[in-house]
Amino acid sequence: MSIVDCAGHPLDLSRPRVMGILNVTPDSFSDGGAFIAPEKALARARRMVAEGAAIIDVGGESTRPGAPPVGEQEELDRVIPVITAIAAELPVPVSVDTSKPRVMEEAAAAGAGLINDVLALRAPGALETAVRLQLPVCLMHMLGTPRTMQSAPHYHDVVAELLDFFDERIRTCEQAGLPRHRLLLDPGFGFGKTLEHNLMLLKHLSRFADTGLPLLVGISRKSMIGQLLDGAPVGERLYGSLAAAVLAVERGAAIVRVHDVAATADALRVVSALLEAG
Repeated sequence: MSIVDCAGHPLDLSRPRVMGILNVTPDSFSDGGAFIAPEKALARARRMVAEGAAIIDVGGESTRPGAPPVGEQEELDRVIPVITAIAAELPVPVSVDTSKPRVMEEAAAAGAGLINDVLALRAPGALETAVRLQLPVCLMHMLGTPRTMQSAPHYHDVVAELLDFFDERIRTCEQAGLPRHRLLLDPGFGFGKTLEHNLMLLKHLSRFADTGLPLLVGISRKSMIGQLLDGAPVGERLYGSLAAAVLAVERGAAIVRVHDVAATADALRVVSALLEAG
């Protein structure tokens, strides 16, 4: 599947693409509070597109470990003005990072073309809403909830268990009326996984690519990078994040979700050239 139709905005996945992260939250782990004002969020989106982002992912609820839940209306108040502004001005698709059915609906009406759901459409009413909207959906794996996911996560075989999880979610979506060609997968690095789990998922990422569905990978600035870099703080994880993005793409990732768009886009140009070389 090289073209994903995001509500009339084609997302060409014939080569790896960058998804720019735009958190309109006060408490996201990396950029919380920086882009809450709609005008600042729009300016950030403009810059990311200029730097090479092929899609902008707008989120109004932090999913960092321990994050408290956000009410539906508060999330709507955060994301809808930003999605409306971006969709009206910029040529790239907009993704909404949400698990709430009403936010999905109003975001779609505002111009969002993809749903990025950390709960993989498991919240009450989410699957039915996605079927009705018929937008592409990224199904992410998370063990537990943001408040509990890093409390001693355990797997017998993390790769096999995630493959089983995605097999079940894909079948459930298809049976409900959301076709396979509208689905993307995200292993959920850091969402209920230890460093060892994350490394195993990255090492064996090609097994998820073998499903034939596009893979979205979000490792940018995450704690696994900090752990590997002897406790480097969030602002000093660029080079490690770039290495992880390159390795992910080499193993089949179609989209990398990142904070540092320009640097990642440059790195992926090099990877793409190698992958396309005869």
